[in-house]
Amino acid sequence: MRTRHLLLVLPFLAPVAPVFAADALLATAQGLFKPIPAAPPALPGNEATPPKVELGKMLYFDPRLSASHSISCNSCHNVGLGGVDAQETSIGHHWQRGGRNAPTVLNAVFNTVQFWDGRAKDLEAQAGGPMVNPVEMASPSAHVAEQLAGIPGYVAAFRAAFPGEPNPITLANAQRAIAVFEATLITPNAPFDRYLRGDGAALDAIQKTGLRLFIDKGCAGCHNGINVGGGRYAPFGVVEKPGAEFLPPGDRGRFMVTKTPADEYVFKVPTLRNITLTAPYFHTGKSWDLRQAVAVMGSSQLGVQLTDDQIDAITAFLGSLTGEQPRIVYPELPPGVALTPRPQD
Repeated sequence: MRTRHLLLVLPFLAPVAPVFAADALLATAQGLFKPIPAAPPALPGNEATPPKVELGKMLYFDPRLSASHSISCNSCHNVGLGGVDAQETSIGHHWQRGGRNAPTVLNAVFNTVQFWDGRAKDLEAQAGGPMVNPVEMASPSAHVAEQLAGIPGYVAAFRAAFPGEPNPITLANAQRAIAVFEATLITPNAPFDRYLRGDGAALDAIQKTGLRLFIDKGCAGCHNGINVGGGRYAPFGVVEKPGAEFLPPGDRGRFMVTKTPADEYVFKVPTLRNITLTAPYFHTGKSWDLRQAVAVMGSSQLGVQLTDDQIDAITAFLGSLTGEQPRIVYPELPPGVALTPRPQD
């Protein structure tokens, strides 16, 4: 009788193991990652009022913030291209090339710091850098306010966004407005977000295998949190230095900001959100193949030679990080007048 009972019970016990394993993977993932919220977060000390967000959107798309009147924030961080420009390095003033690949603006609000070397503490600080950088938009800081004050529509828009200020048209206020708009550029409801909220069917079998590998091989040691990255610095080449095309010796990373020897070839860990949309990869933009980038990270950061099947699975998991893209109505920019400052050569 005991044998018969055992035979009857075993069929009911058989499915328990895979269910438990799936629950364990989800629980582990929930401890390492967080889903992107449906609504953008508030920026400390920078209230996102509708007039300010609308002003920020206009400024983000307005090429007149550049000296040549030909480059906008959206030129390098195109919201229709995953928040990047699909270039190894961006084209700036007088066709100059920037030194590093443009990071995505999408979900940048969730990064601990901005830029590859972390030289900007937040979106507000980041927004001012390209405008005045001579290689990028090349507008002298005093000229930004002068340019905007020469456009009557912006005079009204700044007054609405910053009520009560006697002189609201300043570079600092332009940065604040751009920051609150950029904070709205989030991509919620990716398959991985749905999985983290408990929908086990949101990832297919190979994506779950890739997630397990992503965790077990150590990728999640740096790429974790809400942005699956963006929360810390790490040296590029922890175990093995990648080739010079990926890690040129002349770009010493965060060392160029801190001058601390320990920061040589240290960079902000990039977000992997929407990674399938944001090629090319690395701060050099030298990898156009996500599978190649996964392999390079395995050998350089973890000292692991991933198999083709493992690379396929991890790449499939990374595809689950693509969320709902922002739906932006292109703004109607205020026209200039006869006295509006003209483009500079």
